[in-house]
Amino acid sequence: MVVSWRGGARAALLLGAIAFSALWSALIWASLTFPASALWQAAGFADALRISSWLIFLTLLLEGWQRTDNVKFATKRTVRYFAAPAALLLASALLVPPPPWENISELTGQLGDYYVLLAISVFGLALTEQLYQRTPENRRWAIKPLVIGLGGMFALDLLIYSGAILLHRLDPAMWAARGIADALVIFLVGVSTARNTSWTVDVQISRDVVYQSTALLITGAYLLVVAGAAYWVHFFGGEWGGTLQVALVFAALLGLAALLLSRELRARVRVLISKNLFSYRYEYRQEWLRFTRVLGTTEPGINLYQRVVRSLADLVESNGGAIWLERDGVFSEVANVDMQRIQETESSTGSLASFLARTDWVIRLEEVSEYPAKYPELVIPAWLDQLPGAWLVVPLPSGNDLIGFVVLARPRAEIDINWEVRDLLKTASRQAASYLAQIRAKEALVEAEQFDAFNRMSAFVVHDLKNLVAQLALVVKNAERHRDNPEFQRDMLETVEHAVGRMNQLMLQLRTGTTPMEKPRPVDLGVIIGRIIASKGPRQSIIDLDAQPNVRVLAHDDRVERVIGHMIQNAIEATETTNGHVRVRIYIEGSWAVVAIADDGVGMTEDFIRDHLFHPFQTSKPQGMGIGMYESIQYINGIGGRIEVESSPNAGTRFDVFLQLAGTSLPANRDQNRARETA
Repeated sequence: MVVSWRGGARAALLLGAIAFSALWSALIWASLTFPASALWQAAGFADALRISSWLIFLTLLLEGWQRTDNVKFATKRTVRYFAAPAALLLASALLVPPPPWENISELTGQLGDYYVLLAISVFGLALTEQLYQRTPENRRWAIKPLVIGLGGMFALDLLIYSGAILLHRLDPAMWAARGIADALVIFLVGVSTARNTSWTVDVQISRDVVYQSTALLITGAYLLVVAGAAYWVHFFGGEWGGTLQVALVFAALLGLAALLLSRELRARVRVLISKNLFSYRYEYRQEWLRFTRVLGTTEPGINLYQRVVRSLADLVESNGGAIWLERDGVFSEVANVDMQRIQETESSTGSLASFLARTDWVIRLEEVSEYPAKYPELVIPAWLDQLPGAWLVVPLPSGNDLIGFVVLARPRAEIDINWEVRDLLKTASRQAASYLAQIRAKEALVEAEQFDAFNRMSAFVVHDLKNLVAQLALVVKNAERHRDNPEFQRDMLETVEHAVGRMNQLMLQLRTGTTPMEKPRPVDLGVIIGRIIASKGPRQSIIDLDAQPNVRVLAHDDRVERVIGHMIQNAIEATETTNGHVRVRIYIEGSWAVVAIADDGVGMTEDFIRDHLFHPFQTSKPQGMGIGMYESIQYINGIGGRIEVESSPNAGTRFDVFLQLAGTSLPANRDQNRARETA
């Protein structure tokens, strides 16, 4: 308190009273440990200063309660009023002689001195009572701990001094209890100081410290009761006294362990402390840290939705709950924690969802029938009204939308749902809703990406189907003239068989996606290109093949056939108007196998190659789709190869497809490959 002190008469008196209390306690201990009249009189003088400080502090609060800007005037009046009583109190303290150290309980000194002390105690009680009565109703929570503490201190002095006057003796046990009582009073004064910023002393009382101290005091009181009972059993138990004493202590310790492990008991103690000692129920920093920790920490067997329920339930000591989320205009339960699962759904246009979306209000189900004015136009669904243990309905708003709601079960200890609890739940629910909205947006993005991949793959499949349809259409066209030719019949069957195989592969691709499921494996380029040329029918006559034998590359047989087949088909179509030829060459260059496809057709411009050739849906052919070359470069790059193009208008085109030779390591990148080949 000294470190946090910002000045002011009230704070000065408060700190002075605490300092005099500590000094008085130290001098009492010294006078009993080292008996001396001087120490005893010094202790009495410190006691007089202590009580005077408390009395002046109480009067200053009474004088300046209504107007905090009149503290100086109130201080002057208070000191003037207490000048005479304080002098009388100090004189009485100095006149009281030290007790006989051999028998401290024997009353010494004049009874008049104790009458003065008794009167001061009564006066202190009256001031305390007046402070409480004159405090406005809505501000009494701020001074309750102070009134309880100082009232108890003056009441104990009243009991001690009245007994001394009536019995002509001091009770040593009660006299010794004054120090313990004052220590407890200081704690209550600290709580009240934390509630009154106008005292200009900043004190932060930790709820955890208070809770742990209270639990320790309860445990100590419990053990004292057990000790008294054990002594009584031992004293009156006869032969079995010792045995019964051990059994009683053992049973009591078991009971204590059960109580300490009870979550319900801990919840009740926390509620009791929050109601009576603190202006705010929650330690918001700790509550928020705990909430975000529970929300963001993954645990085996607990999904995100269960963590949301658990984090909200912990804020109000709830036993559990369930969460409903909206999808396609209907709210349905997606997860629950220690609550009965139901299959009922709630429409987004129903009374419950409309009320939550409109008001963003935490619904206490018991209040709906008791205070219908708080919940206008709200009709509780039958399934919710019959849900066992349902207590609160907490909305999950994200922006202007209601994405769901959480139904919390009844708490372990009864909690007053006031504005503070509702605000905390509303703030936490918004945080949880934003977290869920981000997860939902991420899932929607992944779903959109999956649909995009599916659409892209569908475009590839449609492109391949177009080529197959073109092959089959050519077969049908030639069948009119060559249907009786056995060689044509054999070629037709091979073409149909090839088309069926390709269609089966396309169906498999629709199920598995564009990325091949199998890893690349060695395939023979000569065999693949031989099949491609054979499938061209009469057009194979314009194709010249120069293939180095046994060139094997790491790839997928069907995908390489589709890529190179597409390039050869493009070359054939480019030379149809020029009656040109297509030249296909297979050779090895360094660590690469190269498939060179050249034609003397219409060619392409440099701008078209740079800006359109390998982009989807970009084509120069009237009937083309612009998918084949995009698919080709995607696949070739995916297996570590590359495609190079040289072309000029009306001068033909050359495609060089570089593929990784089987048995060699995959190059790191294209620049390294070229550097190695150049070397």
